[in-house]
Amino acid sequence: MSLTPEQKAEIEAARAQRAETRRVTVPGIEEMLYEPLPVLDHGFVRVIDYMGDDSAVVQAARVSYGRGTKKVSEDKGLINYLMRHRHTTPFEMCEIKYHVKLPIFIARQWIRHRTANVNEYSARYSILDKEFYIPAAENMAAQSVNNRQGRGQVLSGPEAQQVMDLLREDAEKTYRSYEWMLNEGENGEPADPNRQGLARELARMNLTLNTYTQWYWKVDLHNLLGFLSLRADSHAQFEIRAYADAMLKTVEAWVPYCYAAFKDYRQGAMTLSAGMMGVVKKLVDGQPVDQASSGLSKREWIELMAALGRDA
Repeated sequence: MSLTPEQKAEIEAARAQRAETRRVTVPGIEEMLYEPLPVLDHGFVRVIDYMGDDSAVVQAARVSYGRGTKKVSEDKGLINYLMRHRHTTPFEMCEIKYHVKLPIFIARQWIRHRTANVNEYSARYSILDKEFYIPAAENMAAQSVNNRQGRGQVLSGPEAQQVMDLLREDAEKTYRSYEWMLNEGENGEPADPNRQGLARELARMNLTLNTYTQWYWKVDLHNLLGFLSLRADSHAQFEIRAYADAMLKTVEAWVPYCYAAFKDYRQGAMTLSAGMMGVVKKLVDGQPVDQASSGLSKREWIELMAALGRDA
């Protein structure tokens, strides 16, 4: 991740600010405020603002004054209960705002989560930086033969190098064309005074999808956990999972009880269908059962056996 001297100075100035407040603050997330967490080669996630903490969830659930009970164990127990039984509204009482720098193709995947407030860097008004995402060699893989949305065997040797060279060459070539079409010099004057530049809103369409964009993304805790349950999953695309993993660190610092409940009841759990429960009951009773007699599809059967640590 590369930051300009101006960006570093802006972050240092923001982190140096202090404000007296009566609202709840959380030391862990306060320490993270404005500080970029590196993701991929040029990307980052940073917390810009937040509202609420674990006690806000407890308070909303009980609709009471104060900050919940005096016993921490009771607050933890209530949060676990709410997470376990999917009582979502109390988690909506907490909000967080991120500044994210990410490749355009990941932004287009991310925006499918229509549960946040988003404001993206506009290439109609500003010029995009010359920064592109180039996957590391260990993430350069062929198309999976079993999963249309996934990757298979990692590419190696001359083929992998050729792919990386093509990605870099194409990105740099289209950016040179972008600069030429804009015809904008450092001071806003035409780089070539003998011709007119193309409008920014048109010139941008030539850029490759691995060009970096940025946005502010504000979301409540309930919808953030929904996003993370999908994007921090092992089945998610590596690049968006890298962002989700960085965001998980901020959730742990911000609402540690909610984070622990999420890890236990969402990330570390599995929802069983009625058919799956029937199979589990038979196995517990010592009854023989196989995929053919279970009533489950082959995929469901494999998933259940994998979760139970049994051979399919």
